[in-house]
Amino acid sequence: MLLSSSDIFTRLTYLSFTLIMTEPLRLSKRMSELGLCSRREADEWIARGWVRVDGNIVSELGSKVLPHQHITVERQAVADQAKRVTILINKPMGYVSGQAEDGYQPAFVLVNAESRWSEDKSPTQFQTSQLKSLVPAGRLDIDSVGLLVLTQDGRIAKQLIGENTSIEKEYLVRVKYTKPGKLPEADLKRLNHGLSLDGKKLLPAKVRWQNDDQLSFTLREGKKRQIRRMCEAVGLKVLGLKRVRIGSIALGDLPTGQWRFLAENERF
Repeated sequence: MLLSSSDIFTRLTYLSFTLIMTEPLRLSKRMSELGLCSRREADEWIARGWVRVDGNIVSELGSKVLPHQHITVERQAVADQAKRVTILINKPMGYVSGQAEDGYQPAFVLVNAESRWSEDKSPTQFQTSQLKSLVPAGRLDIDSVGLLVLTQDGRIAKQLIGENTSIEKEYLVRVKYTKPGKLPEADLKRLNHGLSLDGKKLLPAKVRWQNDDQLSFTLREGKKRQIRRMCEAVGLKVLGLKRVRIGSIALGDLPTGQWRFLAENERF
């Protein structure tokens, strides 16, 4: 039987779609997609022989799997992940979030036994080994202060800064209007939704006045210096910026320059 051109196109399209759906993925990437761990953690576990695919141990880095294959991890991996800590710090001005740059120190140098908040209720004991692989889950500019998350847990890092994250981040921003009069209501609405950065429209935000010179910003994305650039676009100059909440975790009374552990029962 001869097929029509439309039938041929339909079958080729189906075949192409099937091939895409069955394309092998790197095992570490697939584990990250499933929320088991980060890619870096996956590579560590694979190298140690702690990962099984369809019941068989896979210890070769770079191994690939199909989407339908069943992935499990050994008890050692679960125990290793349970020991990983997440730290909440009230970052002061003058510290960078990640690696040292331009002579400024990274915020993690503030994490030590002496600077732990006295009201931290977590039973976890501080050990210097916890500083290993401690990375910022989101940036906070050198001239900004407030809540910064440092974590060893790749799942939390992905939750907070992954491509598809929907975690809210709230900031208190002290501003000065650089034009005569007050900020027009229309420009406040643009801050909420209507601005673009780098040629791309921003996601809707929640922006409202807290008092005469302070705005509250709640964002679901984090472009570089986003709030400062948003404010500049409507004639506002940022005089101070403080992050006070990430998801359901608030900065609260945590003193500047001090830190605490994320408790076992806390979730972002």
